[in-house]
Amino acid sequence: MYRFARIGSFGNGTSITGHSDTDYIAVCPSNRLPDNSANALVKVKGVLDDRFPLTEVKVRTPAVRLEFGTTAAQKTEIVPAYYKVEHDGHKVYGIADGNGGWMNASPDAHNEYVRAVNAKHSGQVKKLIRYVKAWKYFRDVPISSFYLEMRTAKYADGESSIVYSIDVKRVLKQMLDGGLARMQDPTGIGGYITPCNTNAKHDDAFGKLETAVSRAEKACDAENAGNIADAFDWWNKLYYYEFPKY
Repeated sequence: MYRFARIGSFGNGTSITGHSDTDYIAVCPSNRLPDNSANALVKVKGVLDDRFPLTEVKVRTPAVRLEFGTTAAQKTEIVPAYYKVEHDGHKVYGIADGNGGWMNASPDAHNEYVRAVNAKHSGQVKKLIRYVKAWKYFRDVPISSFYLEMRTAKYADGESSIVYSIDVKRVLKQMLDGGLARMQDPTGIGGYITPCNTNAKHDDAFGKLETAVSRAEKACDAENAGNIADAFDWWNKLYYYEFPKY
């Protein structure tokens, strides 16, 4: 390998305790990876199966997942990749696209984008991302964590200030009004970012998104009317009763 580095939410301050796993990128020489990325994942899985015979190993595109430990943070996903080019000072890699091909990805560029938007709002954006991701995990919503992170950061980039109760609702509603559509990578590197990898998951996620928007709107309405206990109740329902008690 040329590089083995931690990537994803766990290293970027946007993980959810008890739910987010740990991600690494494994950059290999391109001539060591099959042309078909699906075959590359199977090849890496085979190597890891041999290395860790007592641990369950499975392909979860674009990664290979090792079911280490007993907590979410101990579960490890390794993304095989190869170096392609440099873009605005960030290395761009090819990773599996789910259809046998290779798509562009730059974890360093994506982390830098989130950090820049977060700094613009004095550290509030990463917290907003965690609020949105918490809904995903507590309600078992099959939307990509990466999609939620980039969608929320892109939303925040266009705002002058962040107020969590308002902006959680707005982020959710923006996704709903847009039909939970794929989004253009805001770094300009990775093409489109898809929210769900199957139509069935998209339908499931969209239904849960409709319910979430309704509850967030009722929470904000209650807050605006001065009914703070009712607002807490609606947020508690949105977060599957994981929200703090009033």
